[in-house]
Amino acid sequence: MVLFSSTSYSQTYEIGIMAGGANYIGDVGSTSYISPNKFAFGGIAKWNRSNRHSFRASLLYTSLSADDADADDSRRNQRGYEFENSILEGSLGLEYTFWEWNLHNYKPQFVPYLYTGITGFLSNEMALDRNNEISERKRKIDFAIPMVLGVKWTFDTHFVFGFEVGARYTFTDNLDGSSPEEFDGGENLPSFGNPNTNDWYMFTGFTITYTFGRKPCYCNF
Repeated sequence: MVLFSSTSYSQTYEIGIMAGGANYIGDVGSTSYISPNKFAFGGIAKWNRSNRHSFRASLLYTSLSADDADADDSRRNQRGYEFENSILEGSLGLEYTFWEWNLHNYKPQFVPYLYTGITGFLSNEMALDRNNEISERKRKIDFAIPMVLGVKWTFDTHFVFGFEVGARYTFTDNLDGSSPEEFDGGENLPSFGNPNTNDWYMFTGFTITYTFGRKPCYCNF
């Protein structure tokens, strides 16, 4: 009975996995916003600091891919560019629920949430080569702002299931090789597309986390 009473309050922290699909939005390929075409997977951890917000960290890996043949724009079809770029991102920020989320009342719950913060990611710098094809040049760290909308639910006090759709607004326009002037160092590499908009990428998928830790006191924060 003593062991049961101590473990029944183990819902302060969460750790688990996330898996789903990713897609790129930019100057190459389809212009659809939510159109996952590559598998994405990673890990996630949360500190449930109150009934309405959690501090959250995640690590996610995916490969972004786009092909002008998939675009609805005939000009992109004729141009015929394509590329693939691997992404390793780490994100840290705040998850906010629309109403109270309390894992200590031992009842099934369902709640929508928002997440944002700061994301850093490692990707390939891209550029057009002599064959007019987009190719990799070197690895680089860039940053993005995550904007995530999701829902999460639980049937007991130990496992939380979630589904989310999240956009990453990046601080680069060269995930696709369209703006190599960001790194060319005077090489005068050719550019294309719209130079006034940065690239985006999306993650659409599921999360499963296991809860543990002591029952928190929310009165101090």
